[in-house]
Amino acid sequence: MRKKEIFRGAATALITPFIDGEIDYKALGELIEMQIAEGIDALVIGGTTAEAATLSDGERYKLYSFAKGKIAERTRLILGTGTNDTRVATAHTKFAERLGCDGVLLVTPYYNKGTEEGIEKHYLNIAEAVDLPIIVYNVPSRTGVNLGFNLLERLSDHPNIVGIKEASDSTDRLVTLATFGDRLHLYAGNDSQIFPTLALGGRGVISVMSNLLPRATHNLCQAYFDGRTEEARDMQLVLLPFIKSLFMETNPSPIKFAMASIGLCSDEVRLPLYTPRESTKAEILRRLAEISDLK
Repeated sequence: MRKKEIFRGAATALITPFIDGEIDYKALGELIEMQIAEGIDALVIGGTTAEAATLSDGERYKLYSFAKGKIAERTRLILGTGTNDTRVATAHTKFAERLGCDGVLLVTPYYNKGTEEGIEKHYLNIAEAVDLPIIVYNVPSRTGVNLGFNLLERLSDHPNIVGIKEASDSTDRLVTLATFGDRLHLYAGNDSQIFPTLALGGRGVISVMSNLLPRATHNLCQAYFDGRTEEARDMQLVLLPFIKSLFMETNPSPIKFAMASIGLCSDEVRLPLYTPRESTKAEILRRLAEISDLK
């Protein structure tokens, strides 16, 4: 079954900027404008990097609506609607459909640690409740669950489940996921694996580093799609030390610090996240200086 492609290339898992505990919509609007001006292929609003787990439902829906109005069809809009409660995730996804986004990103239910049957029903119940393309998000380091291939085979049979964001750090998994082809479009969930994912037939990346480097992340993907594979590989290798610095501590604290260092937003995060250690900050700044020509 050939599935609808929500986007191809680089999507930014956009941060949610905060100021004094509240969403900073002025900064958010400026970030969206910067992303679009720099050629980003899609924006993901309300994902892990957006600290969605700390947003109230009211904040989440206002965030979705603001982004929809600001983007105004100038790039693809994907809304993160996943939670560990199927009823709530379904409600979020229905809201996203009414708002008119291009698709949703649904993280595997976390903490509850559902059975394979329960997780399957979670995804299928949501997929049946809307007529909207869904990207499944596998991130076992956050959820405690690694989606099995048999489960993904069954999920890929549903016409609304079109892709997977894979953030497991396993090359073996990437290779197997590539065999799904058009039944389940593959997206890198780790910035360190953009090139390997593309080389296996992946459609792109849902990226953290593109919060700061949208053009470079887009260009890496585009170089590969244009057949300039050595250029794409070299870009991945150049960016790798900076990517590693962004994950020395829990995302999004490091990327917010990096963005704050050049005046894009505050580095404020919501507890239990916290500002990075001084040693982490120093490493981020050092690695950022090495790629200053890519900003």
